[in-house]
Amino acid sequence: MRAPRAWLAAAVTAVLLAPVAPARAAEPPYPRGSSQGARAAEPAYPFRDPDLPLAARIDDLVGRLTPAEKISLLHQYQPAIPRLDIGAFRTGTEALHGVAWLGEATVFPQAIGLSTTWDPELIRRVGGAVGQEARGFHAQDPANNGLNVWAPVVNLLRDPRWGRNEEGYSEDPYLTGVMSTAYARGLAGDHPTYLRTAPTLKHYLANNNEVLRDTTSSVLPPRLLHDYEYAAFRPAIEAGAATGVMTSYNLVNGRPATVEPSLDAEVRTWTDRDLMVVSDAYAPGNLTGPQAYYTTQAEANAAAVQAGIDSFTQDGNSPASTVAALTSATEQGLLPWSEVDDALRHIFSIRFRLGEFDPPGRNPYAAITPDVIDSPEHRRLAREAADAQLVLLKNARGALPLSPSKARRVAVVGPLADTVYTDWYSGTPPYTVTPRQGITSRLGAGATVVGDEGVDRIALRDVATGAYVTATGTTDADAVTVGGTGAGEAAQFDVFDWGEGLLTLRSAANGRYLGYNWGPFVTRDAQPNGWYVQQQFKLEGQPDGTYAIRYAGYETREPWFPPNRYLTVDSDGRLALGAPTAATAARFAKEVVRAGTDSAVAAATGADVAIVVVGSMPAINGRETNDRVSTALAPGQAALVKAVRAANPNTVVVLENSYPTTVAWEQANVPAILWTSHAGQETGNAVAGALFGDTNPSGRLTQTWYRSDAELPSILDYDIAKTGMTYLYHRGTPLYPFGYGLSYTTFGYSPLRVDANGVSLDVTNTGRRSGVETVQLYTHFGRSRAEQPLKQLRGFARVSLAPGETKSVRIPLRAGDLSYWDVTRSRPVVESGTYDILVGASATDIRRIATLKVKGETIPPRSFRAPVAAWTFDDYSGTTLVDTTKAAGTAVAATAAGQWVRYSDVDLGGGPGQATVRASSDAPAGIEIRLDHPTRGRLLGTIAVPATGGRYAWTEVSAALRRTGGRHDVYLVFTAPARLDTVRLS
Repeated sequence: MRAPRAWLAAAVTAVLLAPVAPARAAEPPYPRGSSQGARAAEPAYPFRDPDLPLAARIDDLVGRLTPAEKISLLHQYQPAIPRLDIGAFRTGTEALHGVAWLGEATVFPQAIGLSTTWDPELIRRVGGAVGQEARGFHAQDPANNGLNVWAPVVNLLRDPRWGRNEEGYSEDPYLTGVMSTAYARGLAGDHPTYLRTAPTLKHYLANNNEVLRDTTSSVLPPRLLHDYEYAAFRPAIEAGAATGVMTSYNLVNGRPATVEPSLDAEVRTWTDRDLMVVSDAYAPGNLTGPQAYYTTQAEANAAAVQAGIDSFTQDGNSPASTVAALTSATEQGLLPWSEVDDALRHIFSIRFRLGEFDPPGRNPYAAITPDVIDSPEHRRLAREAADAQLVLLKNARGALPLSPSKARRVAVVGPLADTVYTDWYSGTPPYTVTPRQGITSRLGAGATVVGDEGVDRIALRDVATGAYVTATGTTDADAVTVGGTGAGEAAQFDVFDWGEGLLTLRSAANGRYLGYNWGPFVTRDAQPNGWYVQQQFKLEGQPDGTYAIRYAGYETREPWFPPNRYLTVDSDGRLALGAPTAATAARFAKEVVRAGTDSAVAAATGADVAIVVVGSMPAINGRETNDRVSTALAPGQAALVKAVRAANPNTVVVLENSYPTTVAWEQANVPAILWTSHAGQETGNAVAGALFGDTNPSGRLTQTWYRSDAELPSILDYDIAKTGMTYLYHRGTPLYPFGYGLSYTTFGYSPLRVDANGVSLDVTNTGRRSGVETVQLYTHFGRSRAEQPLKQLRGFARVSLAPGETKSVRIPLRAGDLSYWDVTRSRPVVESGTYDILVGASATDIRRIATLKVKGETIPPRSFRAPVAAWTFDDYSGTTLVDTTKAAGTAVAATAAGQWVRYSDVDLGGGPGQATVRASSDAPAGIEIRLDHPTRGRLLGTIAVPATGGRYAWTEVSAALRRTGGRHDVYLVFTAPARLDTVRLS
């Protein structure tokens, strides 16, 4: 049973703590004096008294609930309880970079863009605006527009191919912690009692791949778990900025995150405030579905509650299956009522802090009205954030900023020049400014701005009939037909290349995208969108020169999806999804009406400057359930850049995307490159402002940009130290390093002044323009017992400087900040020694170096006289990590002979005579004990592990050892697949 938080157990009067029976048959269904159908008069229940201690109010309310009512409140859609005058409550308003899915709202830059500002105060203000708008929507519809917001996303961006890269902040845990704390603090507000909204961190834990995300296991050795993953989630919880976490879909060390025991054992220890933990959507059902971790849903739901889940996000607004499973769990004795009550206390602690049970005058946030939505203030903030997130990647020979007086004819070309794309978790912007619109507005009437999207316009002719694919309208009833007799405008489509062979086809006649609609194909949508993104196709060339059209709207493993992937023509002359292979599909001839590269080159030729806007489409280039296989720019877009650059040497690339991209050719050959995220409604104005010098780009990258896909390991390998991923461990030369970003001015750094509490220096603007420098402090320790990062961010400071101005910068740094997880004793440690202090403008642009002597600890040699958890190894080869039991524990598993784990610097004393392990195996196996090398090292003995009869059937087995004393590295080498929980040498 989970112990209640100390603050919830505060002493109150005996009257208030008197137990209340779960079922209160004698209590009338409505308070006295009220009438059914009307809002009840305020009852004299203690939980309604805002002057009582919160713990007492929660206990009083929980005690008044019937068993059925208690169970009903554990679902995402918590029903109203009229007899207590309790309204409905819903968890889960999406608020990643603006309020999503509820109507028009201010849309700020994507989270990855917000983070490139390196400006926590700005991010806090953005979070505050989003929190206000969430309150505004709540005022419109309290029952459906909830105040429990699912943001920010804290998952670390260790791999740029993750389909949801734009949702996170950084590959670094410290920076992620700072940014997520700032955003969550803004969402929550700064009132000492009440919450503006209740921020929930997503997605706990180690969720950074979409492929098979509900069945893959993220393997986290102890140091990676504590120093990387926990380190990202902990700050916002510890600071009181976030009020809970959402669990992820994946498994962690073999156990589904939905039943991750660290929810209670770890996360809830980070704060004295109570937390509400929610599951991800449909994740509870995965426990008995694709994960097959439990046999029955009653068992699964009981385990989830006991692990720390308070609210089940399952089956949308239908709670029936969740209620049935939890009811069955209590009836079977799988789930004690005390655990249910604990979950309810967590839920109500948040609902009370949101002010739900208090008079409106008590809670200042209750006075927020819908007027805050899309307010002028928020529009200005959206522009400020869009300006601040821009990153100048290249600026050869001062190509930027452009001079408005000299740029009288400007070509703005490229597939993103005339569009502002939104992502899955974006809100609906009240307006948008495209890059070409922003540039046109900035230059005014005296300049000529020409544009072209640079995409091919084609017609598709059915070879069998000679008829053309033709758009007939923009509604679901307007099926696309194969009946046109000529390649007129209704038969023409603009082809957008998004890479990996994926294309979208936009009707030239109506500007809408060709898409599937679980029936006929239609041209209905203004943008590719939706969960299945049904506007994606591949034109697959055939040996005879024709094309088969593959529908690529949703590549799924789900058995219900029809096997037919290729387009045919039905008996009514409509496009249909009617063939499983290209061999049986309709064949089409592709007629190029206009070559996009030619039209873009024509626009760029003779222009004073050509601005090429390329990048990604957020619904296509990675999204939920879909990772990228490449970070390369789409081939058609890359060819466009090369053609425009050849036609006009004054070419600037604006790269608008959500993830690091391998633009090595562009870096080598284009004079200037400006990066922006999909930055919301003010994207075009921000881009124009930076290009023409109204603003000075100050953004800095929060991920390593690798030179090619060849540098990337399997996306499923989470051990960044082993794979050399992120700036922490990458030994190659990146295209752009972590922390990188140029400016229109330059900065000088004075020598460092280091003391026990931090690092100081003077920074001078040595250029001719005002600008912002982000001073970054890294450390490195080379004489550690454990492998340490090449360098690690410990702090940063943004400093705004006028030309010639100098300011003193102070970055706090204390010895405790240098701690790391010691696997030998399972606790944090600061080692004694001399640490390198590295200060610069990026992870590779180090301007000043100093040293800091730290008096900490010397880690003693290991002892194996008592059982040691096997997963606390120092190194491994081939092995993985699995669950010891379904409830708790982590063990080592070998999947093949020759795999091993190593424990460094073990003190064997005078020489142990016996080795004892706790192991399990499906078939007989052996574990060799070797010293100092896994194959050539001295063999002390081999432990025979019998077939134990199951994954969780653990047994202790021993073997005699050849006696060898002293200090050695001890290797445990598996001779066959087996699982190892503990080891002892005695």
